[in-house]
Amino acid sequence: MIRKTLSASVLAALFLAAPAFAEEATIGRPIVAGSLHEGHLDMVVYYVPVEGDLLEVTATFAPKIGGDPQRVVMGLADGDSVAFSIPGHRGPLYAFSRSGEEVTVSSETDMRADANAPTRLADGSLGAAGRGLASVGPM
Repeated sequence: MIRKTLSASVLAALFLAAPAFAEEATIGRPIVAGSLHEGHLDMVVYYVPVEGDLLEVTATFAPKIGGDPQRVVMGLADGDSVAFSIPGHRGPLYAFSRSGEEVTVSSETDMRADANAPTRLADGSLGAAGRGLASVGPM
């Protein structure tokens, strides 16, 4: 009986501690778009190859109810990853990663996180690892 209770408690703790990835999209070719519809924002993302070994990833975020869309453009080299939330929109953390010619985008919902605290990525680093950030802001 104690073993079952302990196992259930450990499982519950792991489930509650792990962030929930609500949505994920993988894009495997240039100009092919993917989309996520997490929380109060809709997002469309695509990439194009640019000079060097970079893929220029463009993500456009639009509020579902009013407000102006915002666009983020970043360069990702093979193996790069970056995660951020959209200023003014409490909710999901968006993660972008590149492996070869594939770009995977996911939204992570963890409402317990402090919006002002730095984000720790899966590899233990803080902040963004994307290269050649071209622009961030309103369209």
